[in-house]
Amino acid sequence: MKLFVIAAVLAVVAAVPSSYKPEYIAPSYPATKYATPSYSAPKYPTPSYPTPAYPAPAYPTPAYPTPSYKDNKYADITVTSQSDERNIDGSSQWSYAQSDYTTREESQVQKKMQGVAYDSYGKATYEDVMGNTNKGSSYWVSPEGEKFTLTWTADDAGFQPKGDHLPVVPVHEYELPVAPVHIPFNGKGYNIY
Repeated sequence: MKLFVIAAVLAVVAAVPSSYKPEYIAPSYPATKYATPSYSAPKYPTPSYPTPAYPAPAYPTPAYPTPSYKDNKYADITVTSQSDERNIDGSSQWSYAQSDYTTREESQVQKKMQGVAYDSYGKATYEDVMGNTNKGSSYWVSPEGEKFTLTWTADDAGFQPKGDHLPVVPVHEYELPVAPVHIPFNGKGYNIY
């Protein structure tokens, strides 16, 4: 029975002419009062502004002094040597020297250090972090003719400058007081000696 129904459907489909294709044709409307009108752009006259009754103020051209190297207090000081080296591993070193005998040199190296991080509860965690260590020196002559040399190291111990011109922390020679000793006395109090 199923085969009969399928055969009948196929026979009906085969009998339909192949020229039966409805095509959609877009409607065309004649121009009416609802058609989109075309407007030309309005032409406005160019505005004219009256000139002001007062004249524009005439400011004098500022006169700048001609720069002169003789006016420069340090015109005779020049850089006699200079170097700058930056490495991929984060280390670097640079130096310069001037004609007035001022020199400065500095080097920097990356180093593993102990780092501390705190979470939101205040708990500290310790981990290794990369940090910079720095060493350098500088030399200069004061206007009074004094010669100064400063060397420094900056690392996980902090900044440590050294120089003969820096103040020295005084050393205390006296003995610090000792806190009194508390010894229990018969369990009722303390006897102080």
